[in-house]
Amino acid sequence: MIARIDHLNIVVSKLDQAKEFFFLLGFTEGIGSDLDSGFLEKVTGIQGARGRFVALHHPGSNLSIELLKFDGDAVGAEGTGRADRIGLRHLAFAVTDIEAEVQRLQEHGVKFIGPIQTWEKTGKKLVYFHGPDGILLEFAQYP
Repeated sequence: MIARIDHLNIVVSKLDQAKEFFFLLGFTEGIGSDLDSGFLEKVTGIQGARGRFVALHHPGSNLSIELLKFDGDAVGAEGTGRADRIGLRHLAFAVTDIEAEVQRLQEHGVKFIGPIQTWEKTGKKLVYFHGPDGILLEFAQYP
């Protein structure tokens, strides 16, 4: 069962400038990290993907914003269903049993981009998949 909307990911061309903008709106900085290709490629399905992200939080909200800057030149809004495009990229849902949710959706014909991954820094499990019109979605399960 989906427990809540987890986070909103926004791919940006300039991470520090984007972060400063959200600070103006009252957000505070949370966890941030470089993401190597061994992890990011498995999650996104994009060969050689690398980047850096920072999580931002707003008082009174359980929804966080993740700003993500992929290495290399920024790519425009073409390819809505790809994880490395600038702008609103995916909507993530927190789940209590990621394996059961993946299985349930697979039974309805939903195809996942890759297998469930566990981020070693937090133990968070995640997996990307596409919704209608190629909308990029994620299931996230926290330890």
